[in-house]
Amino acid sequence: LEQRVKLGLFREDLFHRLNVIRLRLPPMRERREDIGLLAKFFLQKSARALGVEAKRFSDAALKFLALHDFPGNVRQIENLCHWLTVMAPGQTIELLDLPAELRAERGGELGPGWQSALGAVVDQALKRGERSLHAELSRQFETVLITTALSHTGGRRVEAAALLGMGRNTLTRKINELGLDPDTSPGALEAPAQPSASFPD
Repeated sequence: LEQRVKLGLFREDLFHRLNVIRLRLPPMRERREDIGLLAKFFLQKSARALGVEAKRFSDAALKFLALHDFPGNVRQIENLCHWLTVMAPGQTIELLDLPAELRAERGGELGPGWQSALGAVVDQALKRGERSLHAELSRQFETVLITTALSHTGGRRVEAAALLGMGRNTLTRKINELGLDPDTSPGALEAPAQPSASFPD
């Protein structure tokens, strides 16, 4: 409104009548601890709107979402949850069910922002009194590496292994250890990549 007042598109006296208490809502990158709560809420809301059973996020998917900045703030999270309610194949939303562009965006960031995001996740986990963080976060880190590489190669393991600097057998072993085997996870990892869907407006 301030900008509209400056442009003469909104009455200044009316602006000052309305501008009694000004609240600043921090962007999502400054309150990552709210991302999981909002995501769960919007999954429930989307399910009610569509008349279907509500889905749930796996721990891995929730922790991955907490690393994302969500520049579109709350509306972006709402749109994402609506898309997942329609598109995710199972009742539990796994990392591989998240939009490829979202996974690729996080996987492609190697600067200080990525480290800060990881630090925020660790800080929140420690405040909640969680233990064995090294083992759990190492598992999540490997999961993100592998799923992103497979996304880039359309599920072709030989190419994904080469991108990650490991042998195909090592990659296959890690896929099995992480529970990403096509027999146990939604979507076949060897299947050709499908065109990514757009978020609803």
